[in-house]
Amino acid sequence: MAKLSVVVRQRKREALVKKYAVKHQELKKAGDFLGLDKLPKDASPVRLRNRCSLTGRGRGFIRRFGISRIMFRELASDGKLPGVVKASW
Repeated sequence: MAKLSVVVRQRKREALVKKYAVKHQELKKAGDFLGLDKLPKDASPVRLRNRCSLTGRGRGFIRRFGISRIMFRELASDGKLPGVVKASW
């Protein structure tokens, strides 16, 4: 499990990106780089990182499910992910 401070920081960044998304897009489209520079740094979507929604882990993230590989394996083994079947041949 990731440190709580890291997870909270990520949530704060997500909120800022959502808040300034329209303004950021308009400024970028207009080519107003000075205006973009005046926005908060964390309002840039580049600063976001994909994290597991259950544990906050930043590596081994599976986009389709929004969780890390470790949680994916546990949930799939328990049969808690619909449509996911263990391979056997």
